[in-house]
Amino acid sequence: MRETWVVGAATNRFGRMAESAREAAARVALKAIDRAGLTPKDIDHTFVSNAFGMAEHQGHLGPLVNTALGIPEVPSCTIESACSSSSAGLHEAFVHVAGGFADAVLVVGAEKLSHLDTLTATSYFATGADFPFETRNGATFPGLYATLASAYRNAFPLPPETLAQVAIKNHANAALNPHAHFQKAISLETYLNSPIVASPFRLYDCCPFSDGASAVVVAAKEFVRRPTSTPLVIAASVRTGSIVDMHDRTDLFGLPASRAAGERAFRAAGLTPKDIDFLEVHDCFTIAELLALEDLGFYPRGTAGAATREGETARTGRLPVNPSGGLKAKGHPVSATGVAQVVEVFEQMNGTAGARAVARAETALTHNVGATGGSCSVHIFRRG
Repeated sequence: MRETWVVGAATNRFGRMAESAREAAARVALKAIDRAGLTPKDIDHTFVSNAFGMAEHQGHLGPLVNTALGIPEVPSCTIESACSSSSAGLHEAFVHVAGGFADAVLVVGAEKLSHLDTLTATSYFATGADFPFETRNGATFPGLYATLASAYRNAFPLPPETLAQVAIKNHANAALNPHAHFQKAISLETYLNSPIVASPFRLYDCCPFSDGASAVVVAAKEFVRRPTSTPLVIAASVRTGSIVDMHDRTDLFGLPASRAAGERAFRAAGLTPKDIDFLEVHDCFTIAELLALEDLGFYPRGTAGAATREGETARTGRLPVNPSGGLKAKGHPVSATGVAQVVEVFEQMNGTAGARAVARAETALTHNVGATGGSCSVHIFRRG
C-alpha cells in the first residue's frame, strides 16, 4: 500500500448554524483543500457524511457539495454509519488512496438539527438503535448508555465524583477551543446541581445536539511533493462492528467493536497503547470515555476511573484524552464528529491548537463509535 497522508483539515464552530449543512460542508471543504495546498480540481473522489440529511429534506448531498466546489464531474458517495459516519468515510478515503485508486480524496461530514424541536431531533437520533426491540419499547441513547454505566458501576468501584471529573476535564479543554460548542468550564457544584437525565446520568454527563461541519483531505505521499502543513501519516485505519442490541451481548462492561478495532489498529500500526501521546475518544456520555480507554487497552478493566480522578487523562497529564473537549463539550454534530477528531489531531501536530496544545504530540489515536457500538472506527496517526 502507498503511504497515505492527511494533508489538510478544517472545521467550523460547533453549536447552532445559520447556514445549511450543505453550505457548511462546502465551506469547510474549501478550507481543507486550500490548507492542503491543493485545488478542488486535484480531488479524485469525495466521501460525504450527513446521517440526518432528511432533517433538511436533502439526500444525495455529495454531488451538491462537489458542484459547489466546481467539480461536479467528480464521483461522490454519501456515507452513513450513525455517529461514526465521517470516520467511515475517512476509512474509505484511506482505502482508495493507499490502494492506488485515487491520489487525493475529500472527506466531509456535516449535520444540522438545531431548527428541529427536541422531540423530533431525538427521534432522528433514535434511528441509530434497533427500532422494534429498543426504540419502540422506550429505550433512548441516554437510557442505553445509562444501562452500560449501571452495569459497570455494579461490577467495579466507581465513586460518584468519577463521572463528574470526566465532564469537568472536557469542559475545561473545550473552554480553550474556539471550535467548541461549549466554551465554559464547569465546577463539581455545577455538575451536582444539574438534573438527572437517566440515572446515573446528570445533564452534564450527556453530550449536546450540535450543528457543525468538518473536512479533511487524504492524499498519497508521492502526490503531495511539497506539503504546506505537517501531514498526518495514517498508520492504521480500522473499522469493526458488533451486535447492536445490548440484550444480546455477553457483557455490558464495554463495547465489543471498540475492543476489536483497537486490537486491529495497534497491530496494523505496529504500535501499542504506550506509544500514543494523546487521543480523541467517543465520549457521547461520560461513561463512554472510561469504557473507551479500557476497551482500547490503555487501562485494565475497572481502572480508568481512578486514572481520571488522579489527573492522568488531563490535557497536561500522562495521557491527554479529548484535548478538544470531546463530544461532551466540543459538541456532537453526528456526521461531522469523526472527521472533527482528526481536525484536532491535525491542529495539535501543526502547532495551531493554541492554549489547548498537548506537549510533545507525535502520535495520536481517534476512536469514533456508531450508536451503542454497532459500528466503530479507530485511526492511528503519526507526525509526517
